[in-house]
Amino acid sequence: QVQLVESGGGLVQAGGSLRLSCAASGSTGSINAIGWYRQAPGKQRELVAVISNGDSTNYADSVKGRFTISRDNAKNTVSLQMNSLKPEDTAVYYCNAKVIISTTRFQYWGQGTQVTVSS
Repeated sequence: QVQLVESGGGLVQAGGSLRLSCAASGSTGSINAIGWYRQAPGKQRELVAVISNGDSTNYADSVKGRFTISRDNAKNTVSLQMNSLKPEDTAVYYCNAKVIISTTRFQYWGQGTQVTVSS
């Protein structure tokens, strides 16, 4: 089991910045990749950014060049630095951890944190 707790959401004006953090606990050694998804009202949840154990990263095209994902393995945290925010970035942001044990895949979710970008 992996528990994820997000923090850092809030209200910001367009062009501003926010930093989200996710603290992982439990069986953190079994995490293969960890990252962020978001879900805007009336839309499907979508990948924002993910970082693997090998520190390779993947970003949604809509956030490339504006968002940066990083992890601190010693603290079991993953952060998302969001710059040049746009109103379309408004969503609930969820931390996600992917675990592979033998051939079985699991994923865990945080409770979500609201990000609102005003125009």
